[in-house]
Amino acid sequence: MTNAIEIHGLVKAYPGFTLGPVDLTLPGGCILGLIGENGAGKSTLIRLILDMVQRDGGTVSVLGRDNRDRFRQTKEDIGVVFDETGVPACLSARQYGRVLQSAYGRWSPQRYAALLQKLRVPQEKPFSTLSRGNQMKVSIAAALAHDAKLLLLDEPTSGLDPVVREEIVDLFSEFTRDEDHAVLISSHIVSDLEKICDYTAFLHEGKLLLCAEKDRLLERCGVVHGTAEQLSGLAPAALLGRRRTAYGEEALVERRRVPAGLKITPVNLEDIFVFMVRDGANVCPEEKGGQS
Repeated sequence: MTNAIEIHGLVKAYPGFTLGPVDLTLPGGCILGLIGENGAGKSTLIRLILDMVQRDGGTVSVLGRDNRDRFRQTKEDIGVVFDETGVPACLSARQYGRVLQSAYGRWSPQRYAALLQKLRVPQEKPFSTLSRGNQMKVSIAAALAHDAKLLLLDEPTSGLDPVVREEIVDLFSEFTRDEDHAVLISSHIVSDLEKICDYTAFLHEGKLLLCAEKDRLLERCGVVHGTAEQLSGLAPAALLGRRRTAYGEEALVERRRVPAGLKITPVNLEDIFVFMVRDGANVCPEEKGGQS
C-alpha cells in the first residue's frame, strides 16, 4: 500500500512565524486529522503540500512524486477544499460544474450531479445566495467528482451545523473504503476528526507536537482525578501531564503504568491536545515526528 503523503523536515519561515520542522506520513486508505488552534499552521501546511507556497527546507512527496513535479496526473489525483471556497459568486452549482469539466480530464458530470442531489444542494441558485453549508457541499462535491485519490481538506466543517457536518464526515469515511484513497483533513472541531481519523497530528504555533495512530493513542492515555497527594503518589513514568482544577487535580496518565484499582477516566483527542498545549504534557514522545 503506497503512502499518499510523505513529509520530511519540512520548514517554512515567515516574519514572526515558522512552521516546522514537520515529519509525517499518511498511508493509503487512511484519514489523518490535523488538529490545531487558529494560526497553528494547518493551512500553511496544506498549501505547502500543494506547492502553493515555496518551502524553505525539507521534502514533500504526494502520491509517490515530489510535489514540485508539476505532472498533470498528480493534479488530477488531488481533490482540494479550502475554508474559503473560491467559487465565483454569480455561478450556480451546475454552471460551476461545467467550468470544472474543462479543467479535469476525469471529471464526471454524473458523479457531480449525484453528489449535489444526495447533499440536497440547489443547483440553479447563484453561489452567493447559498447557505454556508451548501457552499461547502458544492466544494466537496467538486473535489469528489474527478476521481481523486487524495483529498486535502482545510476546515471543511467550520461554521456548519451538526447535521451537515455529520453528512460531510460520512462522505469522507466512504471515500477511504478504497485503499488507494486517503484524506488529510484539518479542523479545530476535534470531535469531527475523532469520529473518522485513523491518525492524528497536533500542530501548535508551527510545531508538530504529536503524530500517532488515534486508537492507539486513546488506548494508551487516560485521566486520573484526585488530590495533590494522591497524584504525587503516581510513578513519574505514569504522569504525562498534570493540572489543578476547581475540583482538585487531574493528571493525564499512561494507563499501563497506573496501579490497579485506581480509577482511570477515558480521554478524547481534545483532552490530550489541551493537556499538551496548555499544560505542557509530554504525550507518547516516541510517536512524535510521523507515522510510517
